Amino acid sequence: MDNRENILTCALNLFSSRGYDGVSVQEIVESAGITKPTLYYYFGSKEGLLESIIEANFNRLYDITREAALYNGDLPLTLYRVVKAHFIFAKEHSIFYRMQLSMWFAPPESDSWKIIARFNKRHFNIIEEMFIAASQNHGNMKGRHKALGATFLGMINTYIGLALNGYTELNDELIYRAVQQFMYGIFS
Repeated sequence: MDNRENILTCALNLFSSRGYDGVSVQEIVESAGITKPTLYYYFGSKEGLLESIIEANFNRLYDITREAALYNGDLPLTLYRVVKAHFIFAKEHSIFYRMQLSMWFAPPESDSWKIIARFNKRHFNIIEEMFIAASQNHGNMKGRHKALGATFLGMINTYIGLALNGYTELNDELIYRAVQQFMYGIFS
């Protein structure tokens, strides 16, 4: 592993376990076995390091979400694919997912929230666009795309948060139940 990857991995582990604000640059460099100038050479600052971690991981999440969210006229199948994509990503990148969830709920004035908010907005837009497309076939959804997107993504993240804390398992049965629960709310 090269210095850059080592720094990213060490910082991700520290930020995930103690929060961005709870970790100093000194702790990151000690964990990575490097000097501060090396960290600054690669990332410019602690904020630059966080942005690099988030960008690398969110780009993967964007790609799989965008592919899964392509609406093809079958809303339950599309929702199933989106939930499954998120569950798979969260299982494969659990440390990152925990970190980004905690940052989403950080104080809005914090540096970590300001950085993660841009990425979360872009992610939410993919989900919102899926509901806009689906509303063409489901008239009762028209004009409700923001609320539906927020509710759907919130449900996904809640289940992932529960799984990260050992309360449930991210599996096909849970995907099916989550989609059924959500569909019932749309059509009731």
